[in-house]
Amino acid sequence: QVQLVESGGGLVQPGGSLRLSCLASGFTFDYYTMGWFRQAPGKEREGVSCITTNDGRGYYTNSVKGRFTISRDNANNAVYLQMNSLKPEDTAVYYCATDCGYEEGTVLAGERFPNWGQGTQVTVSS
Repeated sequence: QVQLVESGGGLVQPGGSLRLSCLASGFTFDYYTMGWFRQAPGKEREGVSCITTNDGRGYYTNSVKGRFTISRDNANNAVYLQMNSLKPEDTAVYYCATDCGYEEGTVLAGERFPNWGQGTQVTVSS
């Protein structure tokens, strides 16, 4: 059974930082790209970042480039999202997901092996 458990969300002031973690189990972790998505109230889900399997190359939606960094630890079945210079518009529930892609500046949810965590709330407010 696939499980994705996110942690690390919280309330932070504009300009602050948070590091999200996602621990995965129930599948061969290093076979799949891993991604972070977010959904703000009243908005559609948005792809934030996607990381490749072995070379760990990260892809980002334009609004977070230069501020967010995705990384993975294949030995410990974990993926992380370091978020710096946070803005109020980054406020959302952030979800970890298996199998993502990247096309023309957009992070896409994969269709081959889609699984989602329960989400962690990130609130950026003064």
